[in-house]
Amino acid sequence: MREVTGLRFNGEERLESENAALLALVECCERSDTWSSLTNECLVEGSAIRVLKHRMDPSHNPLREGEYMPGIGQGVLFDMPDISSVEYAAKARVAWNQAKRQIAQWREQGLDLVSVFDNRFPFRLRSVVDVPPFLFAKGTLLADDPGVGVVGSRKCSPDGARFACDTARMLCERGLTVVAGLAEGIDSYAHRTALELGGRTVAFIGTGINRCYPPFNRELQRSIEQRGLILSQFWPDSPPTKQAFPMRNALISSYSLATVIVEASEHSGTRILASQAQRQGRPLIFRDTVLENTAWARE
Repeated sequence: MREVTGLRFNGEERLESENAALLALVECCERSDTWSSLTNECLVEGSAIRVLKHRMDPSHNPLREGEYMPGIGQGVLFDMPDISSVEYAAKARVAWNQAKRQIAQWREQGLDLVSVFDNRFPFRLRSVVDVPPFLFAKGTLLADDPGVGVVGSRKCSPDGARFACDTARMLCERGLTVVAGLAEGIDSYAHRTALELGGRTVAFIGTGINRCYPPFNRELQRSIEQRGLILSQFWPDSPPTKQAFPMRNALISSYSLATVIVEASEHSGTRILASQAQRQGRPLIFRDTVLENTAWARE
């Protein structure tokens, strides 16, 4: 895990310009799963504007010598387009202008865009290699939020539900935030318990911030917005997709001090979260039944 501190800019206008450049880089990326490599490049360089200008015209916009070398380590996961091409430069200019307009529209709509350049961005997320370039937030955002993930099966057992509630209660009594993914089952029990006890809960969702999934959790999502925090790393109107939920899970584990896995099967998607937490250097806490029933938890 690497340590990256917040990047301070003089005034909201400069921050907005950096945000627009960051969104343009994301828009010009060939695959959405290279977002993290772009974000890391911008963090190391200290500016999305400099990275974008370098990709548009590298000969006249060199990056800081010796601080970043594309293609080494975690910097670039896939072959990138020819950044010196006229086509890329033209595409980037259009994307940059569109991003500036889009940010203004989101602000008018009351949407809160929080990029990695914003001092409000959760610092534990910024410290992992798969940091997202931005988040959309509804609720009370804390840069340093001592939380613990509580996750598990959507179709949970009554014992699993009770354990999730007991875990959330224990966390709230100790002043810790309950972090989960607003899914059916374990996640929902943990969120609801925290709200009932007047504790803090944070939900990472696998859709855009303007959507609700599953639909029957709409009231729960609204309550968390009002009394906790909803976070999404996707465009505001993005629908649920198969790829979105593993990406969401990675944020739950990286945001949290540790993650409690309450209930899971041998082929549960929770296994992906556990693997991500391990890669991020975050502690995992397994309920005994998870260890008894799954080989991957024992491994």
